[in-house]
Amino acid sequence: MLFSRQEAALIAITMVWGGTFLAVKTALTASGPLFFVGARFAAAALFAALISARALKGLTRHELIAGSLIGVSIVLGYALQTYGLQTISSSKSAFITALYVPMVPLLQWLALKRRPHLMSWLGIAFAFAGLMLLAGPEAGQIGLGRGEMLTLASAVAIAAEIILISRFAGTVHIGRVTVVQLAVTALLAFAAMPVAGESVPGFSWLLLALAGGMGLASAIIQMVMNWAQKSVSPTRATVIYSGEPVWAGVVGRIAGERLPGLAILGGLLVVVGVVVSELRPARRAEGER
Repeated sequence: MLFSRQEAALIAITMVWGGTFLAVKTALTASGPLFFVGARFAAAALFAALISARALKGLTRHELIAGSLIGVSIVLGYALQTYGLQTISSSKSAFITALYVPMVPLLQWLALKRRPHLMSWLGIAFAFAGLMLLAGPEAGQIGLGRGEMLTLASAVAIAAEIILISRFAGTVHIGRVTVVQLAVTALLAFAAMPVAGESVPGFSWLLLALAGGMGLASAIIQMVMNWAQKSVSPTRATVIYSGEPVWAGVVGRIAGERLPGLAILGGLLVVVGVVVSELRPARRAEGER
């Protein structure tokens, strides 16, 4: 069999994951960025709470702090990404967001003094070159516009989220922390609306369906990842996840989006950077000369 059940499940959720970029862009026709982020994660928190209802009784102060910190990084990541989607295509957003993978070792070096591996540096180089090509080929020149800058900042926040999840993973109950981080994300997004001058949109069946669907998708994706990655290696999983922006590009093209040739090349370089950053040369067997 080419793929195990776990790997097939990861491929399936990666396809769904890729389609969420266009769904968010569509939702922005009926809602402001912060309200949609809040509604999406409120729905996800509700689904996660139903799944982990019994375990929530044992919530600890440590788990509350961990979930809150992760929630802050999530709301920054998704709010910035959603703002960016107001001015760039869903395909471009997906490729730029994928930069969070090679950014993780870079942030670990800056914050935790863990020097990146050589392959991490190569991945960062490929990803940066891809970003430059993705940035502004429509105008015939390379440059970062407002949408690209916001999305790049969101990738930094998502990389911080990954580091925080790794930091707390061995000391918390995954179900309880997931509920807390999703709920904190929703509350912070709603709380930021008055500051950003964003009002509550009128009722829309489209918005309700997208927020509910995205919330359910987020909960399912998290559950499948936790289940599948018990037997799928991190490197193998990362290679599968690197297909996310590719699927986003496929969905975007079906919906009528068109990326210029240079942007497509840039997107491919980002995917190469994501994969390369997670690869490690095989060590020689003990005693081999």
